[in-house]
Amino acid sequence: MTTIKFFLYANLLVFLAACSPKPYQVAQKIQEEKVKEVVTKMDTNVAPVLVDSLGNSLVTSFIPTVNFSSRKPNFVIIHHTAQDSLAQTIRTFTLERTQVSAHYIVGRNGEVVQMLNDELRAWHAGNSKWGNNYDMNSASIGIELDNNGFEPFSDSQISSLLILLTKLKTTYNIPTPNFIGHSDIAPKRKPDPSILFPWKKLADNGFGLWYDIPNLPPPANFDVESALRIIGYDTRDLPAAIIAFKRHFVKLDLNPVMNEWDKCVLYNLYKKY
Repeated sequence: MTTIKFFLYANLLVFLAACSPKPYQVAQKIQEEKVKEVVTKMDTNVAPVLVDSLGNSLVTSFIPTVNFSSRKPNFVIIHHTAQDSLAQTIRTFTLERTQVSAHYIVGRNGEVVQMLNDELRAWHAGNSKWGNNYDMNSASIGIELDNNGFEPFSDSQISSLLILLTKLKTTYNIPTPNFIGHSDIAPKRKPDPSILFPWKKLADNGFGLWYDIPNLPPPANFDVESALRIIGYDTRDLPAAIIAFKRHFVKLDLNPVMNEWDKCVLYNLYKKY
């Protein structure tokens, strides 16, 4: 194992050992093994094997650069767990057969549980798209809020979420528009966080955009589909994209038809993007 890989591996193991409570030692051991696999794959002294169309090997070499760093997340994706308790969600994320995870869970009482290093790839976004990014798991931090999807989010929970978001935004310089929901990036599949989530409060604190009270209607030739696509929505299923947009910004109804108010809101946001 090279010196670089050794230090990466050692630092991650220190993080895992310090942050894993005793009841989850089995999960900790599994995570440590998987981190080791990831680090082992980072061969830093092997030249690529390249062959041309005639089967001839190209001359290649490996010369190490000294200018690099770990990958950094550029988005935060917010979810609700659709489960009954923080403990239930933790159990879900510590069973290999579920194949789902997130970096953080925020409990109803405001407790914050970190389950994966920010710079590792959690499995929270699934089949998703935002703008031209088709692999949101690789570009984002996933935050799950302990909420069954039909209840208001508690003040303690949102207060802790805002503190966590402040840390993440500062640490990784995440752009303000890049705090979005699971339903935004997977409109055909996911409704989370629910219509009850306080997106405006987040935007007022610098996490995500919100519209100003529109004082002008959009022009007659305003193209709803293009505007949604510019914001980031996957419009290949336009009705699903409209519903996701309305779930985030309008909240009054979730039918796939844009009325005049919806268009005014979209036009205001379109100009911000």
